[in-house]
Amino acid sequence: MPKPGLEPGRVSPHAPQTCASAIPPLRHGGGLYVGVKTVVNQPNLRYNSLDGLFLTLELQILMSDSNQHFRSHSSVDSSIGAFFDVDNTLIPGQSIEIRFVRYLWKNGFLSKRVIVDSALYLLFNILEFSLSPLRERKIYLLDKRPEGIEPLAKWFVRSEICPRLSLKGTAALAQHLQAGHHVALVSGTPEFLVKPLAHFLDVPTVLAAKLETNEDGYTGRVLAPYPYGEGKRRLLQTFAETHGVNLNQSYAYGDSPGDIQALESVGHPLVINPIRGMARIARQHRWPIALWS
Repeated sequence: MPKPGLEPGRVSPHAPQTCASAIPPLRHGGGLYVGVKTVVNQPNLRYNSLDGLFLTLELQILMSDSNQHFRSHSSVDSSIGAFFDVDNTLIPGQSIEIRFVRYLWKNGFLSKRVIVDSALYLLFNILEFSLSPLRERKIYLLDKRPEGIEPLAKWFVRSEICPRLSLKGTAALAQHLQAGHHVALVSGTPEFLVKPLAHFLDVPTVLAAKLETNEDGYTGRVLAPYPYGEGKRRLLQTFAETHGVNLNQSYAYGDSPGDIQALESVGHPLVINPIRGMARIARQHRWPIALWS
């Protein structure tokens, strides 16, 4: 809901802002404005969501460690790629898919039986202490039709996920776009959740989990290569070959052991918000670490 005294879609006249340079801001198709070298002190930025409600995104962009990591290679070069993980990288905290499952549950789109079946599947297929079985088998989508799920996903991402975007991450992504790099979101999250985010950010390429369907809807299976671990490396290599990208001059951003192979594939890896022992792994590889919030 709009704050009292402000019209929907208007920036507060009391929001202070200072510009570090005269470089104009980039405009992203979904409505997010990001100045590559602009420092903005908490303006109220509003965008129109799918059902006409107006949401407030408090935006504070600061030059971060990732910007320093990128600055010396910022000349325009279409042979350079920039590959961004999504969960806990561009979107800090819990994964988009877990949030989406909770959203479906709260709004009555999932039955208790589906939740129980997912738990049982994990119990009987668990490998050590890993959620890998659930990553590669989407029980909650069994027999649900894409035309029913995808509009819900689009609304959910615009209303619940876009306001959670990392401000430092968005600034780094904007720099790559301005430099003419091939920017891609690379994630094990289902494609129908990553594509709306990519559209909002004006990112042209999505390398996410593709789900198998048949005449009844989703089968719950994920098509190979699954964008996790070695699957991410394969996707990056294929993308580089088909788009003339030099991986040795490219960038990758990730947070977890599932990103190791992608980070190893590029000349400029950066570990973001490390989890599950990733800080130790980064130190072993001498990869820089940054915290994005």
